[in-house]
Amino acid sequence: MLKELNEVIEFIEDHLTEELSLESIAEYAGVSDYHLRTVFFHLSGMTLSEYIKNRKFSEANKDLLQGERVTDVAFKYGYQSLDGFTRAFKSWSGFLPSEVQKTGVSKSFPKLSFVISVKGGNAMEYKIVEQPAFNLVGVSKRVPMQFEGVNNAILELAQSITEDQRKEMHALKNMEPRQIVNASYDSDTNFMKEEGSLTHLIGVLTTHEDVSGLLTKVPVEASTWAVFPVEGPFPAALQDTTARTYSEWLPASDYEVVNLPSFSFTKMDSDKEGYAYSEIWMPVRKRV
Repeated sequence: MLKELNEVIEFIEDHLTEELSLESIAEYAGVSDYHLRTVFFHLSGMTLSEYIKNRKFSEANKDLLQGERVTDVAFKYGYQSLDGFTRAFKSWSGFLPSEVQKTGVSKSFPKLSFVISVKGGNAMEYKIVEQPAFNLVGVSKRVPMQFEGVNNAILELAQSITEDQRKEMHALKNMEPRQIVNASYDSDTNFMKEEGSLTHLIGVLTTHEDVSGLLTKVPVEASTWAVFPVEGPFPAALQDTTARTYSEWLPASDYEVVNLPSFSFTKMDSDKEGYAYSEIWMPVRKRV
């Protein structure tokens, strides 16, 4: 996948003055747009759209320094009005295009190059599991993106679960891993790191269709899952392994992530305070 990502970077460079859709870039890379967006974000810390915007304005800045007219630069990078380009450029750089030409002030954003740096040589244990279709059933809400520490919005969601909801979830669960899981899905398409939101569900996996109005039901189609066991301080070990699945395992594997809810469960260690055993379930498919 690293080779494909670096080819994507070169493809973007060759088409910076054109209208680039995520679908066309993913088609060029030979992967789904969801997989491309997900892996790109976890490796770079920004969305693919944000990267393209940064590169366009960086090159526009260079063109302005070389004396090209502001109007010509605006049209070159897809803006139909000078005012629109001026506002967008100032929002990105903090100064007007005319200031670049008059004073030489500038801002740059270099082209990315992807490499994998695996720290500590820690092997990632995983297994591949085939699951039939099921329903995720539980309580859910939109929560802010957060990659480190305890997410207070999720904590509040967990604390809001009533006894009736808890009883129904336990009665419904009949699918592996037969645990109360934390599932995430429907994330903002254009989220930036530590910004945006997603839907978080606390619940169970079940094949039952009859669910009361107390709970949310999310159908999940049959799929392949990469399962990663985690043991260590909670939530740090779980969050670190989650990051590594996207930044290390996925780019080097023969799999691509698919647009289904990912989920995890955690069982606290009764003998070690703050320690837990967890599993991360990532929906994947073999890359062609």
